[in-house]
Amino acid sequence: MCHDTMNEREWSRRGFLKGGSLAVFGITLGGIPPFIAKAATMPLRSNALSRKKTVVTIFQRGAMDGLAAVQPMENTFLKSVRPNLFLDSKNKTEQLLPLVDGYGLNPYLGALKPLFDKGQMNIVHGVGLPIENRSHFDMQDFMESGTPGVKSTSDGWINRSLKRPVSQNASPFRAVALSPSRPRIFYGNTPTLAVERLQDLRFDQQLVTDEALNGIGEQYKKEQNERFRNAGKNGLEAIKLLRSIDLETPKQTSYPNSTLGSGLQQIAQLIKAQVGLEVAFAESTGWDTHSRQPTKNGAFARNAQDLASAMAAFWEDISTYQDDVVVMTMTEFGRTTRQNGALGTDHGSGSCQFILGNNLDQHYLHHNLKEINEGTCERELPVTTDVRSVFSTVLSEHLNISASGTFPDFVPQQLSLFKP
Repeated sequence: MCHDTMNEREWSRRGFLKGGSLAVFGITLGGIPPFIAKAATMPLRSNALSRKKTVVTIFQRGAMDGLAAVQPMENTFLKSVRPNLFLDSKNKTEQLLPLVDGYGLNPYLGALKPLFDKGQMNIVHGVGLPIENRSHFDMQDFMESGTPGVKSTSDGWINRSLKRPVSQNASPFRAVALSPSRPRIFYGNTPTLAVERLQDLRFDQQLVTDEALNGIGEQYKKEQNERFRNAGKNGLEAIKLLRSIDLETPKQTSYPNSTLGSGLQQIAQLIKAQVGLEVAFAESTGWDTHSRQPTKNGAFARNAQDLASAMAAFWEDISTYQDDVVVMTMTEFGRTTRQNGALGTDHGSGSCQFILGNNLDQHYLHHNLKEINEGTCERELPVTTDVRSVFSTVLSEHLNISASGTFPDFVPQQLSLFKP
């Protein structure tokens, strides 16, 4: 029996709409909240199940060292300023993996090399936001808002990109973040979901009663805040829809036991379930490598192996859906060209970005800086490609979304990442 008291209504609304996203507290608060049980009898949107083009974004929080990830094969300048970090192509234990244009891939990212060789991965080097700011907090915020230097932006660029007119039958799983709270990039009035585990949205169907139709739906209809009203409706429908589908578990694909591995595995489940997923978000953390960067047990090697193996497992998992999916990574900034006294690197500017897809311009390494030397990179790799141009190119080429309105006061450059 569900008791519709004022306290329950207020608690339900706060819990369900924490941060404007879907948050489920059944485990931590002891049992399934009554409003979740009520949600299960909300009617499904007709035609919600559908196969869509999907963009998956992975945020590498902490600032990945792009010159460690994708390094010039032979470079006397880097070899002199990074004596303990530079990877020699002749090193048999940690050998740089040849790509194109005289660049090589870090061996700990080796799981991505076959994808590049097959023409399923492109790399953008010297990418980032063109502002001078070394703060993780600020730059992550700007990376997600898409408005560098403007702290007053209230929404994220992915949310803005989804404002185009859509059918009333749009899926509640149109935009999903596999994270404990809604990321900044999803902020805005367009309904999105954020949940750490899809299984948290499943519950015993015996908890659902006919009276569950009363109360919660009407509460959200009366909600004056449009963001809360839309998020509530979207979340309720997502719970109902998830009950009706089979989340396929990969039989042979091996994901790493990590936050990113779990996130990508669940995104793959949604893609294969054909729930109308258009954009998905996952995170990889721990890239702030101020010390012990060159060791095989250091943070860079661990994170690189996790990133590469998770992305490779995901790509294998969605093998029959690869034509529909593009994956792109991003990080707030790069690192210094010179190693520090702790055998690490400090905050810099430009980094690199990985793009996975089946319709890419094959074996492509986009970089506007042809020479890396003391004159061009005395302190850091400069930003020579605005990351918003990468985002815009992916949105327009894969999702057919115009960049107009997505990145205010910015005219993006269309990059040659995809086949003509």
